[in-house]
Amino acid sequence: MDLVIGRVVKPHGVRGELVVDVRTDEPDLRFAPGTSVRGLLPRAKGTRTFTVTAARNHSGRLLVSLEGVAGRDAADELRGVLFVIDAADVDSGDDPDEFYDHELAGLPVRTRDGEEVGTVREVIHLPASDLLAVTAADDGREILIPFVREIVPEVSRGDGIVIDPPDGLLEG
Repeated sequence: MDLVIGRVVKPHGVRGELVVDVRTDEPDLRFAPGTSVRGLLPRAKGTRTFTVTAARNHSGRLLVSLEGVAGRDAADELRGVLFVIDAADVDSGDDPDEFYDHELAGLPVRTRDGEEVGTVREVIHLPASDLLAVTAADDGREILIPFVREIVPEVSRGDGIVIDPPDGLLEG
């Protein structure tokens, strides 16, 4: 499974720099000079590995230079490229309250009483809060569960997710 760490928005200037929409908590590590990044080319044209030659912040944006990308035209051809890493290379560490989406997908969900609710399909990120999209165990419908401590008091990568749903949340 690939995790997106950035997306090429557009070229910047005439020397081939790229404006990258950052989608990682560690841009200094992921886009450090000398680092290889894998790019998913738009329109299903495959993948390509790039070497970062420079990265800098400019007016709240990350500007990245890549080996072999010289000039505005070459940079413009990369518009829309998604930079990705392998999810297996990422671990959220020892913090019990920090998770990456791929660590939650597939975990079983049950109530405090032990009732099986379903399986996490994905995490949906919204401005107000995140939601767990859960596939119901009984009929396969989608249940959206607010990913807040009051409703999701326990998360374990090994044992799954325990929820304390308010009345009506699980009813379809």
